[in-house]
Amino acid sequence: MAVRAVIFDLDGVLVSTDEFHYRAWQRLADEEGIPFDRDANNRLRGVGRMQCLEIMLERSPRSYTPNQKAALADRKNRYYRESLTALSPADVLPGAWEVLRGLKARGVKVAVASSSRNAPDILRRTGLAGVPDATADGNDITRSKPDPEVFLAAARRLGVAPAECLVVEDAASGVEAAAAAGMPCLAVGAAAGHPLANLSAADLASITLDDILGT
Repeated sequence: MAVRAVIFDLDGVLVSTDEFHYRAWQRLADEEGIPFDRDANNRLRGVGRMQCLEIMLERSPRSYTPNQKAALADRKNRYYRESLTALSPADVLPGAWEVLRGLKARGVKVAVASSSRNAPDILRRTGLAGVPDATADGNDITRSKPDPEVFLAAARRLGVAPAECLVVEDAASGVEAAAAAGMPCLAVGAAAGHPLANLSAADLASITLDDILGT
């Protein structure tokens, strides 16, 4: 079936805020006396905030109540949001603008689907806010990837059947979510080569529109 729409994950696909996330989690871990490093941070890719917190707390010397966990997650998000003030259009990843403009020129619908509740702010700060025909983010869903909820929400808002939507993802959980949604997937970055992906590329600068659309 022909691709009528492309649904992009945000962080790591169109924009990179990985370092901002890492520094926020590292700051929180340091304040709580919890060992944390980049290897631990890599386990957080494509995972919802509370799930990320649970992963970080695996090495904690103490236990936390649900209310304390909620407070920790809010503190981390505050640190992260503070860092986003430095975000600008220069943080859009290589190839992203070219692919987005090319898809629009060919009449292919475009959506952004992110588990992050900060997605609207990121889109605004990077100049991408007016580009997607639809968006779905952490403010719209109750289940994070690998659950397909966010991709299915984006497809509904586009008015396109899931099988006609191609997902672009850089996290294994996102590739799994696309498969669960019944959507073909282009895996980029760390997810390239994932066995459930239909296509793989190092990044959006490394693949042509014809390859993306299967033409």
